[in-house]
Amino acid sequence: MSTKVRTARARLAAATRHHPGATHEDLRRDLKAANLEEYVQRVVSQAPPLTQEQADRIAGLLRGGAA
Repeated sequence: MSTKVRTARARLAAATRHHPGATHEDLRRDLKAANLEEYVQRVVSQAPPLTQEQADRIAGLLRGGAA
C-alpha cells in the first residue's frame, strides 16, 4: 500500500472518529482516487506500451467520457 493511500485512509479514519456525523465526501473521494492511482500504476507497469489511440481512449474513460 502506497504512502498516498495510507495517508488518505488515516485522514478519513481520524475525521470519522472525531466528527462521526459528517459525510466526509471529500476524504472518501481522495481515498478512492489514491486507490485508483495505485491500481493504474500497477497495471501500467505490467502492460506493454500502448498505441496513442489506446492511450487516448483510456484517458477519456478516466475523464468520465464514453469509450
